[in-house]
Amino acid sequence: FVFLVVLAPLAATLIQLGISRSREYLADETGGSISGNPLALASALQKIEYYAKHQVMPEATPATSHMFIVNPLTGAGSWMMSLFSTHPQTEQRVARLKEQAKRVR
Repeated sequence: FVFLVVLAPLAATLIQLGISRSREYLADETGGSISGNPLALASALQKIEYYAKHQVMPEATPATSHMFIVNPLTGAGSWMMSLFSTHPQTEQRVARLKEQAKRVR
């Protein structure tokens, strides 16, 4: 019973974060479709990530990281840390947008 009390909130959090990442992918796909230029969106994401990695953002905290376009708290983390991320890795988002661009042509 105690094990379930500890495990259930963790499982719920992982599911919630997974849904958040899925929504980011859907938003990217929708943005690429609406703009008609998924590669422009991919380029913008790369620029935003570069800025986020090279700019100090004191307002970025774990509690507010979900409100940014790219996760401002990313680092060289493991796949295990990506489970707890609110955003998919930018490389993955860009790869999906490039695939979308191939389908649009």
